[in-house]
Amino acid sequence: MSARPSTRPAARPATPLDVARVRADFPILANVRPHGKPLVYLDNGASSQMPQQVIDRFVRYRQWEHANIHRGVHHLSQTATEAYEEARRKVQRYLNAAEEREIVFTSNVTDAINLVMQGYGRKFVAAGDEVVLTHLEHHANIVPWQMLCEEKGARLRVVPIDDAGELVLDEYERLLGPRTKLVAVTHVSNALGTVNPVKAMIATAHRHGVPVLVDGAQAVQHMKVDVRDLDADFYAFTGHKLFGPTGIGALYGKAPLLEKMQPYKGGGDMILSVTFEKTTYNAIPHKFEAGTPPIAAAIGLGAAIDYVGAVGLDAIAAHERALLAYATAAVSEIDGVRIYGSARDKAALISFNVGGVHPHDVGTILDHEGIAIRTGHHCAQPVMQRFGIPATARASFAFYNTFDEVDALAAAIRKVQQLFG
Repeated sequence: MSARPSTRPAARPATPLDVARVRADFPILANVRPHGKPLVYLDNGASSQMPQQVIDRFVRYRQWEHANIHRGVHHLSQTATEAYEEARRKVQRYLNAAEEREIVFTSNVTDAINLVMQGYGRKFVAAGDEVVLTHLEHHANIVPWQMLCEEKGARLRVVPIDDAGELVLDEYERLLGPRTKLVAVTHVSNALGTVNPVKAMIATAHRHGVPVLVDGAQAVQHMKVDVRDLDADFYAFTGHKLFGPTGIGALYGKAPLLEKMQPYKGGGDMILSVTFEKTTYNAIPHKFEAGTPPIAAAIGLGAAIDYVGAVGLDAIAAHERALLAYATAAVSEIDGVRIYGSARDKAALISFNVGGVHPHDVGTILDHEGIAIRTGHHCAQPVMQRFGIPATARASFAFYNTFDEVDALAAAIRKVQQLFG
């Protein structure tokens, strides 16, 4: 099978990151050898790796600071409470929220979206109302709204995408109307990498008096997010894609909206007083954090935010842009490979198929070369249906990935083609 002429630059572009220095902070990258091969970790869209600094902070809490929070007067409880609430303040600063009470800790983005559906949607969406989504959404930003619409007799409206994987914004504006009660949109598509113009979309929705929820699961690790500049009403992200632990995420919500919402879960810490006749709920954000939270994970998330801040989001973004350009050229020049998603503004992610080979077979062969990618529908089946395919192979990059790893990916794809003739 002949290859297309190379479109890659003769010299690899210089980036502002000392990638070798960064990689030294991630012990898994040098010490794990799948099938005896060096690990090339390109599944960052599913979950990123943790630097040693985050691991150390997580372990320090477990070893020396562990106690339950908020209700204890003893030293360990006070220490744990301060570390937990400092993590909330770090999230506040990272998103540039106006107040720390606008940050609700959740278990992940899915939990955050369900919180908004339960607390805002069930209270303010009625029969005949409409919720606007886009064709790029992860299932986590589809299924909760379907559940709500089925319960309330409301209707989902969906913004289409074009062949490049970009939203058709004229259609978006036409979908907004007097019955629209909420817009829910991903900041970055997990299946195609498309970066949506959420600031402009929020402004359009607000002209119609409609609040907007942004799913930031694939955004906050790649770019600066300023929720006040975006004027987002709700913004959600998850820790394990931001080089932190699993089991922790955060929901930003404008304080007036959070105050109007009903609690999602009932139990301890989300109350001020309880009798058998009546419960008085706690102030925000605590009224949405029932029970003992994932304290260690929240502290670990705070450490991950510190780490990303030290590396610098501008440097991260510049390096990832260079990686994306290099990888897009490297994969595009392989005859018989199709890339899905050619948006003008993309995150560092390539979704592709090798002609005549099922994506799962591609992923299996790449795994035996030490290369970790994701295969399947990526919890974005409507995107797959839009392109008439069941699945793709997805290589998603982080700032610790290298140009050599891109070359390894391209070589492994060619090996797939050789094995399948």
